[in-house]
Amino acid sequence: MNQYIDSAVNHYRALLEEQMARVDAMNHAAPPKDFTALPVVTIGVIDGDGIGPIISEQTTRVLEALLKDELVAGSIVMKHIEGLTIENRLAKGQAVPDDVLEAVKQCDVLLKGPTETPKGGTMGSANVRLRQALDLYANVRPVSVPEKGIDWTFFRENTEGEYVLGGKGIEIPGALTMDFKVATEPGTRRIARMAFEYAKNNGKDMVAIVTKANVIKKTDGRFSEICHEVAEGYPGIAAEDWYADIVTAKLVDERVRTRFEVFVLPNLYGDIITDEAAQLQGGVGTAGSANLGDQYAMFEAIHGSAPRMIETGRGALANPSSLLRAASMMLRHIARYDKADALDAALDAVPHNGDTAVGFADRLIAAIEG
Repeated sequence: MNQYIDSAVNHYRALLEEQMARVDAMNHAAPPKDFTALPVVTIGVIDGDGIGPIISEQTTRVLEALLKDELVAGSIVMKHIEGLTIENRLAKGQAVPDDVLEAVKQCDVLLKGPTETPKGGTMGSANVRLRQALDLYANVRPVSVPEKGIDWTFFRENTEGEYVLGGKGIEIPGALTMDFKVATEPGTRRIARMAFEYAKNNGKDMVAIVTKANVIKKTDGRFSEICHEVAEGYPGIAAEDWYADIVTAKLVDERVRTRFEVFVLPNLYGDIITDEAAQLQGGVGTAGSANLGDQYAMFEAIHGSAPRMIETGRGALANPSSLLRAASMMLRHIARYDKADALDAALDAVPHNGDTAVGFADRLIAAIEG
């Protein structure tokens, strides 16, 4: 048994050294890129797995209709990035193969279809790997149901928490297993600052800080403390602590939920709670997601690859709405506000009605082109 403990201690030391190197890199990061001022914007399109290629193809068609003038002029370039499939990742033994990551880094922003994560084993999530490699530290998900008074924006920390070391836990056979949760000072401070900046710039007067600091006292406790420290620089914006379990309940409480506006959350709670919020909007198929960093940004559907739809021959019926909503967020990120408004207006005006992805895209393009 002692040899297992000694091995675990050495493993833990290596993880601490790795994470301290991350902290140092964040403290010496390059200045943020101004995505709104790029003379040429390169958009990388990644199909993904399952229904991913179907919804990616139709979303690309809609974007090409919206951006046709800039595509011709060369101020926007769209690149199709191949190789981020479950088959290729398993064959190469990498969550994101090196050649795929190199192609990704040649782009400014990414539009990504859902990718499958193998159950068990040691291979991690392609999403988690991309978020770490590109330092996409903020997962931003808006949820809006105007008729119910819901207008929420979630800022989920994207590179730490339970996911950063998700495949690097410790096992002592026949005795115990342990995973690790990480919260760094600079990592927490930057997601808190982004949430409060958004609140300030959009006339919001409350940010909900969601943790389980009453139980997870070191990581969640420090996450809450840092958020409150950041809040001191934003007078007029209230910073309220909410525990993850009770806020999950309050989002379905019609008497309380309308007072929420902006949320800032560690990684795991954000993953779970934003799916609940999207369900109130009409399901995870209706919501897009932004993964933002200082040098890159990635936009994706929040649902999975839906392998059962492919297995049962229903792939053509996949609804691309979530990826299209993500595409709208991408357009706003690169300051194509009029194009984003046109896409949102078309999505609001054209119901999906259960038709094929191709048919839905056809009707959206017709609405956009008038």
